[in-house]
Amino acid sequence: MNTVTNYIAEYLEYCQYRKRLNAKTLKAYRIDLNQFERFCSDTVDYASKNAVDKFITDLHKQYKPKTAKRKIASLKAFFHYMEYQEQIIENPFAKIDIRFREAKLLPKTIPFHSIQIFLTTLYAQKDQAESEYQLRCCIRDIAVIELLFATGMRISELCSLKPSDIDLGSNNIRMRYSNFITQIIEKCLWIRRTIFVIYICTTVKYIFVHI
Repeated sequence: MNTVTNYIAEYLEYCQYRKRLNAKTLKAYRIDLNQFERFCSDTVDYASKNAVDKFITDLHKQYKPKTAKRKIASLKAFFHYMEYQEQIIENPFAKIDIRFREAKLLPKTIPFHSIQIFLTTLYAQKDQAESEYQLRCCIRDIAVIELLFATGMRISELCSLKPSDIDLGSNNIRMRYSNFITQIIEKCLWIRRTIFVIYICTTVKYIFVHI
């Protein structure tokens, strides 16, 4: 008579050779299912609604919502396989409500003093540049950071900037993946100078590929 250990081994073999899952996914499945096996070591009917429901409750007691959700998904996929192979009469997940409320975390922001230190360091490196190449690299780095902070553009928009997107007369920048024009903050004095230096290099297709 097959045990849950044997069924788990068969399922992992199926995932590896039939579904062609990668090694990391297989490792995660193995860890999650072995944990379920240990939890049900004293339970005869591991496929019962009661056993699975208790295991899910135990997961929520031990782990954060995202981790518990992943482990539940691993177990649900296993029982779906068992049902497909007709090893169980009824899938226990058919009568279990696995929905739960996840806490919404506010996005983390960079403290203002950290931004000040960061920018001060960049400008200090510019002043200490020992060669023309180092100076140009420092100016490029300052332009990148100042543009990101001043305009709020995405990295993809920054990397897609072309000389034709820069209007030095009105101090405007047209962002490639947006339909609007952003005004450069006047305090970013180095942006204007840096953009101008790069702007006159008309052979450069994209501004921030290199200097």
